Amino acid sequence: MAVFLAKRAGQALVAIFGVMTLVFFIQRLTGDPTYLLVPETATQADIEAMRQSLGLDRPLLVQYLSFLADIVRFDLGRSFIQNIPVTEIIASRLPYTLQLAGGALFVAFMIGLPIGLILALARKYKSSNILMGVVLAAQSLPTFWSGILMIMVFGVWLGWLPPSGSGSFAHLIMPSIALGLLSMATYARIARSSILDELSKDYVRSARARGVPQGRLVRRHLLRNSIIPVISITALEISQLLAGAVIVETVFAWPGLGLLTVQSVVARDFVVVQGVVLLGAFVTIAVNFIADILYSVVDPRIRLDGAGQ
Repeated sequence: MAVFLAKRAGQALVAIFGVMTLVFFIQRLTGDPTYLLVPETATQADIEAMRQSLGLDRPLLVQYLSFLADIVRFDLGRSFIQNIPVTEIIASRLPYTLQLAGGALFVAFMIGLPIGLILALARKYKSSNILMGVVLAAQSLPTFWSGILMIMVFGVWLGWLPPSGSGSFAHLIMPSIALGLLSMATYARIARSSILDELSKDYVRSARARGVPQGRLVRRHLLRNSIIPVISITALEISQLLAGAVIVETVFAWPGLGLLTVQSVVARDFVVVQGVVLLGAFVTIAVNFIADILYSVVDPRIRLDGAGQ
């Protein structure tokens, strides 16, 4: 366990360092944010003064080293636009993104897994082909298009749900479905493949020969033995949900980190983008670490000292 933790900690540090370096230098290629912060009537002296106040007049390498030093002190800096600490901005938007990601994961998990189970157990029936068509359609539909379609149908034409914004549970329904559809299709396909693989094994045929009921076989054996790929895909899907939230939050005007990222990129608010990307990298690494531990809990045959290899 100690070797596993040390190895994973080293990999996490390298990954986060790489992400910080890339986001720092790539952002600087988008242009100087100073021109967006000064009024149109500003003189060159005003522009230089603004650039100096933001620390953008220093050499790029010096800015980079200062950025790394601030990260070591857990200081994400102050927003160029709002002039308040980035941690406060992220803290105010993070609950909204967690709500959206949680709702999307609930939709994906609670719909995708039962569909995958049905597709595996009822594969000989024609109705399973229709259900597979639904899964493929959900996987093929772009997130922004499904979001716009739901706004038009349920928000505008029928008036059942608020088309945008936040403030109530009703506001969360359409964004969660739009964000969770792709993950739902992924869960369904992975669960179907995993269960089909288990159905072909000897212990299933032996259980059926002994007259074990289908429900008991599914609950006690199939679901447990086929859950490893689902855990693995969950770690990846959480990262995908955070990335997809950028589009969904923009479409539904949901005030989370995704919308904040888009607004900050447009405004060239470098420090805010750096903070959000760093948080996303940390969450991705942490989720994959937890998934590795869950592997060994679900299947004791998996050794943690080999999980990181």
